Amino acid sequence: MRARLVTAIERFRFRDSRTFWEHNYAAGGNSGPGSYGEMADFKARVLNDFVTANGVQSVIEFGCGDGNQLSLARYPTYVGLDISPSAIRLCIDQFAEDSTKSFFAYDWQAWHDPLRVIRADLALSLDVLFHVVEDDAYDAYLRHLFAAANLHVIIYSINDDRPFPEPYSKPRRFTDWVETHQPTWRLDGVIPNEYPVGDGGGSWSDFYVFGRA
Repeated sequence: MRARLVTAIERFRFRDSRTFWEHNYAAGGNSGPGSYGEMADFKARVLNDFVTANGVQSVIEFGCGDGNQLSLARYPTYVGLDISPSAIRLCIDQFAEDSTKSFFAYDWQAWHDPLRVIRADLALSLDVLFHVVEDDAYDAYLRHLFAAANLHVIIYSINDDRPFPEPYSKPRRFTDWVETHQPTWRLDGVIPNEYPVGDGGGSWSDFYVFGRA
């Protein structure tokens, strides 16, 4: 599955995150290994348990990708956003008969929602944040993510500044950003990844759960 992502990526030179991911999905790539197999099962188990335990009635995800991770979810209602129109079309086709799910293209430069029309009990970001490499896009993405949440925000990502060799990844210590820019939110807990990097697989990401302060 990773080969499908890399093969699509290697067909063009990296220019920016939006172009990169649109090319990936348009060329037949997928959301990568984190959205398939044991990693996807682990994330679905954590999120489905959280939704049930906390009585979450609505979920919005910033970066829904190809929809494979979503296929394992049990959410009462769901809105999926993505910067890639091709990814959104994949999700629309996959969930065309599911009236509990809506999908929209996300453009951080064309987003203004003071009325908070786009909102849900829980806002999700799964294996997306370290792929937002542009500083202005990163800041806008996090602001939109927290503004869309009524009760909870869950980020599954790398929380440090380690350098990655590929140009489409730029990890940052995002908890520092939240502490500085979102004082009405608190970090309620961290759920460690059950499949850390090793033996050629796994992930650097963990779950970070935020609630209203």
